[in-house]
Amino acid sequence: MPDTRVRRRRRFLVCEPRHFAVQYAINPWMHPDIQVDVDLAQEQWRTLIDTYRSHGHTVDTVPPAPGLPDMVFAANSAVVVDGRVFGSLFHAPERRPESDHYDMWFKAAGYDVHRPESVSEGEGDLIPTGRYVLAGTGFRTTREAHREVQEFFGVPVISLTLVDPYFYHLDTALFVLDEDNICYYPDAFSPGSREVLARLFPDAVLATREDAMTFGLNSVSDGLHVFIAPQAEALASRLADHGYVPVPVDLSEFHKAGGGIKCCTQEIRS
Repeated sequence: MPDTRVRRRRRFLVCEPRHFAVQYAINPWMHPDIQVDVDLAQEQWRTLIDTYRSHGHTVDTVPPAPGLPDMVFAANSAVVVDGRVFGSLFHAPERRPESDHYDMWFKAAGYDVHRPESVSEGEGDLIPTGRYVLAGTGFRTTREAHREVQEFFGVPVISLTLVDPYFYHLDTALFVLDEDNICYYPDAFSPGSREVLARLFPDAVLATREDAMTFGLNSVSDGLHVFIAPQAEALASRLADHGYVPVPVDLSEFHKAGGGIKCCTQEIRS
């Protein structure tokens, strides 16, 4: 373990949860009969944004659109590497209109946007590391999209198969700590995918199912600080033992829709 971890300033894209609700069920966490406290969701989301900014990060905002309750989950909108934007094509018809709103924001900001031909859900399943793009499949994003991503970015794409429906997106089972390391829950993956991760990241921080079920792996790291669900106490302690600084931020209202800190955070890598 290095003596010091290095924080890197990040640029994030987010969307206010003005229209957030659970109106349909597209993952095991979602139950439309459970009410969402929109005021609490707004308060928790603002706390996340304030926390990012207080730690030196830049935050841009996409205007929310009525009728799109999951648009707050900005990470699903695209993946951005070296200023190039690979957009989204959602699996669920209810979410597909979100792509147009995010594409318009990126284009207005001066980016060209590639719209995928195959189902692809942005950073939900496509997670850049220092050397690769780790790519999830099994529930949402398809392997065909993995091939598109590799051709578009010219970066090696490592396909990983998710096997537990509670961890339907890669970003619910794995997050990047820094340029060289990750944290993940092994049993969310197929046996072969676990072997791949163990070979690529022998020093990874391993999480338990309990860590994952508290959305502890739906975290964001700047290389030093890890913005993490306060419910994931054991994982936060483990990360601190590895030299990272946990920064608890409660997004529990968003757990009702199967999302958390990372789901609400798109990183723009220029």
